[in-house]
Amino acid sequence: MTERATPFYCPYCGDEDLRPEENGGWLCSACRRVFSVKFLGLSLPEVSR
Repeated sequence: MTERATPFYCPYCGDEDLRPEENGGWLCSACRRVFSVKFLGLSLPEVSR
């Protein structure tokens, strides 16, 4: 089982009615676009001394 990053709104139209699709995608029911979310990692600020 793969974990998914859950979006709260569509990055194209802003609608909040999203449904999971096959292969890790998300379907926006308003604009019918399918997109995916990928977690790249954390960025830590550099500390200057």
